[in-house]
Amino acid sequence: MSRKALRSALWVMGLASSVLLAAVGWEMHGAEIAPISNPPAADAATIERGAYLARAGNCMACHTERGGEPYAGGRAIDTPYGAVYASNLTPDATTGLGTWSAQAFRRALHEGRSRDGRLLYPVFPYTHTTLVSDDDSDALYAFLQSVPPVEKATPAHALGFPVNTQAALAAWRLLYFKPQRFEAEPTQSAEWNRGAYLAMGLAHCSACHSERDALGGSTPDQRWGAGLMPDGHWLAPSLRDPAQAGVADWPVERIAGMLQTGRSEGANGDATVMGPMAEVVLDGTQHLSRADLRAMAVFLKALPAQPSPAPAFEPAKPEVLALGEKVYGQWCVDCHGAAGQGAAGAYPPLAGNRGVIMASHVNAVQAILAGGFAPATSGNPRPYGMPPFRTLLSDAEVAAVASFVRQSWGNRALAVAPQEVQRLR
Repeated sequence: MSRKALRSALWVMGLASSVLLAAVGWEMHGAEIAPISNPPAADAATIERGAYLARAGNCMACHTERGGEPYAGGRAIDTPYGAVYASNLTPDATTGLGTWSAQAFRRALHEGRSRDGRLLYPVFPYTHTTLVSDDDSDALYAFLQSVPPVEKATPAHALGFPVNTQAALAAWRLLYFKPQRFEAEPTQSAEWNRGAYLAMGLAHCSACHSERDALGGSTPDQRWGAGLMPDGHWLAPSLRDPAQAGVADWPVERIAGMLQTGRSEGANGDATVMGPMAEVVLDGTQHLSRADLRAMAVFLKALPAQPSPAPAFEPAKPEVLALGEKVYGQWCVDCHGAAGQGAAGAYPPLAGNRGVIMASHVNAVQAILAGGFAPATSGNPRPYGMPPFRTLLSDAEVAAVASFVRQSWGNRALAVAPQEVQRLR
């Protein structure tokens, strides 16, 4: 390269760096919104609507510490970069939202900024709540101002450098976030648009059901794909892949029923939610109106299909399958049946079960380790559950029984190695 060309390249790089730094600096800048002392009272109908929206967004799940007061925060959200602690949403004037105006709350949802102008971590799903209408934001604000105030300071986030800096947040936002509002798609029905507004906005379904890159970001073409939960213990399966959690071939009423009750019956047997999705149904979707559940079902059913390539099948070693069959006969057969057929209305079938045979083994192994119950709902008030086997089975035994289940009764999924089980513990 000639000196002239080198000088030109360095000049362009310098200009690009200057523009990037200026953009980061601009993104970091945010004016403080003045505190208020007496938030205006809202009418009962607005508060009731806000409570409904809070359930649609399942806000309490993150903003309530185990055993703590509702919406008082303090729950640690584990991420690959460290723990982020959910904030106090009660109207306490010192530690909560007591001095926040509706304008400040609206900006937090739409722009991901705190009242004082600081950038918020995207563990708070402002990449989704940015779509929420101002009227819904104000109703949600009115509801949160009506809950009992709790004085509870939010612990400091346990994040390392540079993730713990405003500059890093600003750079992340330049890559992955743009404030916006939901815009109805004119070619779709009103029901589809309502479902899209809920699923993409307050319910923030693709916050979990999305592939993410090394920076924790997700591009539009990665949304609705499979993604590990932030703590890595469960996988949110793809909602576009018919071999995972895609529902394009499900009737709308079956999808709505699954969101309402946590279980459904279909041509290939019962399906039941477990793990984090059980919490979503328990505290969130079961409380939505049937019209809103249908709307979400219409939207989810219409997601473009994107099948994932299946890895080449390799049978497990005979000794692994023999051990797995022994463990299955001792601990599993009474509920799930000798042919993996399950029991209608109680225990899901394992033969042909998408959660068992999808390429990722994470959920199958986690179900064995941690067990779990379907959510208790009005349509399934006394759900059957599965006990945890974390302390009863060794890594080798868990791997063997998972491999056996994934390769029996016509199932053709890859075997699981003991070290993969150890990692998920």
